[in-house]
Amino acid sequence: MDFTGTWHIYEMELWDEDYLNMEVQAYITIEPDNMGHFQFGLVYGDIDGRIIEYADGKRFEFTWEGNDECDHVFGSGWVKIKQKDTLEGEFRFHLGDSSTFLARRAK
Repeated sequence: MDFTGTWHIYEMELWDEDYLNMEVQAYITIEPDNMGHFQFGLVYGDIDGRIIEYADGKRFEFTWEGNDECDHVFGSGWVKIKQKDTLEGEFRFHLGDSSTFLARRAK
């Protein structure tokens, strides 16, 4: 189960596809050093994570910091492999919204 690479976010619980891809194709990128970055809609940021073992499999859990329409925001999140090239996960804003999402590995 390799989390590294770029994953295109194609569905989010709270926002529609028009918002997700407003500026760029929505994505999350996880580097081999467990750092990374993401953007969906007008939200973008850097992530710092680690792989955690659970009884039902591994998850990549992370904290993040970035901007939402020029406002400083931060939070946490996680991803797990749902199928071979599909992630499911969640972004949580500190003291704000949280949204689950689905993403496909970029070709």
